[in-house]
Amino acid sequence: MRISVIGCGYLGAVHAASMASLGHDVVGIDVDPDKIARLAAGTAPFYEPGLPELLAEVSGTGRLTFSTDMADAAGAQIHFLCVGTPQKHGEFRADLSYVESAFEDLRPHLAAGDVVAGKSTVPVGTAEDLAARLTGTGASLAWNPEFLREGFAVQDTLHPDRLVYGLPTDDEGVPTAEGDAARALLDEVYATPLSEGTPLVVTDYATAQLVKVAANSFLATKISFINAMAELCEATGADVTRLADAIGYDARIGRRFLNAGLGFGGGCLPKDIRAFMARAGELGVDQALSFLREVDAINMRRRVRMVDLAREVSAGSIVGKRVTVLGAAFKPDSDDVRDSPALSVAAQMQLQGAHVTVTDPQAVENARAKWPDLKYAATALEAAQGADVVVLATEWAEYRDLDPDALGGVVAHRAIVDGRNVLDPKAWRAAGWTYRALGRP
Repeated sequence: MRISVIGCGYLGAVHAASMASLGHDVVGIDVDPDKIARLAAGTAPFYEPGLPELLAEVSGTGRLTFSTDMADAAGAQIHFLCVGTPQKHGEFRADLSYVESAFEDLRPHLAAGDVVAGKSTVPVGTAEDLAARLTGTGASLAWNPEFLREGFAVQDTLHPDRLVYGLPTDDEGVPTAEGDAARALLDEVYATPLSEGTPLVVTDYATAQLVKVAANSFLATKISFINAMAELCEATGADVTRLADAIGYDARIGRRFLNAGLGFGGGCLPKDIRAFMARAGELGVDQALSFLREVDAINMRRRVRMVDLAREVSAGSIVGKRVTVLGAAFKPDSDDVRDSPALSVAAQMQLQGAHVTVTDPQAVENARAKWPDLKYAATALEAAQGADVVVLATEWAEYRDLDPDALGGVVAHRAIVDGRNVLDPKAWRAAGWTYRALGRP
């Protein structure tokens, strides 16, 4: 099939390369000429494990091209809309300006029988509005939400845990003839994962749009729940890691994502749950999602508590103290610093008078662009030279595996705050470190 992918950021670049690797003829389109030039040269414009190898694999096949000209989307049978929907400045609502602009630019190049497949995370009701604007073009709209995890995006695209199609339906929820035609095209696009037994949910527009934000909200709630338990554990002397182990054996709950710590960040969960709340308010059902306000508040409190712990292990003050922050990305295996808890903590401590040095295996340059006043180092040992306190804020494998004696040889004081509960307290304390962690004695 010939496919266009509109928007070649994190989602679009991975999707375009993955679809080409499945044998489709793909053109990726973006307004950023530098990004397009890098992708056309086979270089990933961001860090994502497996993407450079995938680009190298398909670059010689001729099946993947990139362009800044929307006219090059003409002739594709299906057009994946993969542009960003960031949080509006000063509001909770999603900014749909990129979706609107891309859709309007694409519309003149659509032909009868084409399918526009939305993958961007949008407020419910967006698909219905876009579908109405396709009247008279002969093209139709499907909503095909993405469920990518940064660090696993290639795997999640080529071998998804589920596929969702939101299609035009009649009053009884049955796909119309237009919906059946769109499904046939999507089935052809995803023939390989479907042949592997990937579950498929075929539904209406509204449900398809809700799936992604509902999933993200549930995940955020689970993370904030265990972090709320961490607050109680700190007040009572209990150990949140053992608590999570115990309740995680319950099959109805499960142990995954019950890791108490610094909380979630990135370009999806925080803005998605806020946009979800805003949309619920517009629909007059804001009380249904009022609990998400506390989910968000718990998450933000973790960052403040992290600074408090750094202060506690620094004899009550971080003013003038040298603090090393291990991690700048919001999660390991990523260079994404959007709404990063690690970078937020580093910036808070800098603003409160500490001399902060940040290190990260992949995200230093992105962090430097966001917070140029912080000091940066290439490695953990370099960053920790003369440190009064070390803060583990992103659980990269190389930080989890740090030798407490080796690190202790370069710091001024052996004090560490484990913001992700990934270090062995016994080993660090045996090496003479003062060890503190969120939710643990």
